[in-house]
Amino acid sequence: MSSNLHLWLRHEARPTERRTPIVPADARRLVEHGVTLTVEESPQRIFPIEEYEAAGCRTAPAGSWTSAPRDAVVVGLKELPDEPAALEHRHVFFGHAYKGQPGAGALLRRFAAGGGTLLDLEYLTDEQGRRLAAFGFWAGYLGAALAVLQHRGRLTAPLTPTTREELDARLRPADGEEEVTALVIGALGRSGRGARAAFAAAGIEPTCWDLAETRDLDRPALLAHQVMVNAVLATTPVPPFLREEDLDDPARRLRTLCDVTCDVGSPLNVLPVYDRTTDWDEPVRPLRKEPPLDLIAIDNLPSLLPRESSTDFSAALLPHLLTLDAGDGGPWDRCLDRFRRACRELGVGRGAPGAAEAEEEGTSVEEGTSHG
Repeated sequence: MSSNLHLWLRHEARPTERRTPIVPADARRLVEHGVTLTVEESPQRIFPIEEYEAAGCRTAPAGSWTSAPRDAVVVGLKELPDEPAALEHRHVFFGHAYKGQPGAGALLRRFAAGGGTLLDLEYLTDEQGRRLAAFGFWAGYLGAALAVLQHRGRLTAPLTPTTREELDARLRPADGEEEVTALVIGALGRSGRGARAAFAAAGIEPTCWDLAETRDLDRPALLAHQVMVNAVLATTPVPPFLREEDLDDPARRLRTLCDVTCDVGSPLNVLPVYDRTTDWDEPVRPLRKEPPLDLIAIDNLPSLLPRESSTDFSAALLPHLLTLDAGDGGPWDRCLDRFRRACRELGVGRGAPGAAEAEEEGTSVEEGTSHG
């Protein structure tokens, strides 16, 4: 079987990013389908370069995608380094550039300058707008797990990658440990399901809210929970779930808040009570001292379980990578349409006249996370 497709799996510039969108087992399947796959060396990727070599992949130095053949499709997860200023390739990654996030305009202008294209994984969807490959389950799992560990006084920094078995062992309640009241908002989506699974491992049965409960939000009921996990990614304006005045409510029992979505900076943020994310070195930030309220808002949570999350994501992405050049009006064409629309809205000139418009989306509780 032959193919003209050349994929270039780049090293992730972010030091804490150990995930990969293509694991060695799926790399072998791509090669068997005739795809040329070049894999950059990476000192932090959870899978060693030798496993990719054994799968029949070419290898290249970290960061060498900038000089890759023009027709190569550069595949990654998180943000690109600041250089080069002009991006000439097709890039597949989570760009976070279509909702007015900080730096979004600068990224799109880089693509306009080089004639390249962003195929944003967040917008790789089916005809109903459901994402086809996502880290949501593991983002929710880690978010709830860290919230429980913090609430029980067991969270230590800096955070380091682990395995599910090791994490679940830390989550198990100790004999006589106080019961925890927890709330998951967006409980029916991927992230919500992950959060519920982590709470179950911790011996906690959370309250579960989704669209029906958030249409007419019961704020006193929300504030009555000790731990809250937000797994909703809004794509149209909705009333915020928490406001500054809620944090100052003397009746508030909420002590630990984990925002899995991390939509800070977006006008659609449902938790506009903080202005910056937390990270592996400092995973918790106090929002109030008395009564205390701790925030966890880490935007690459699944990288704390890099093997499990990469394996699941890669399996979902694989069949779509094989159709990347199909030009059949399918998911990749919808990605391209969304990119063109974003460029038109910004006025950077990459939107081709007459390109199909993607349908406007509603509030997303299916995905509930911006994690890539």
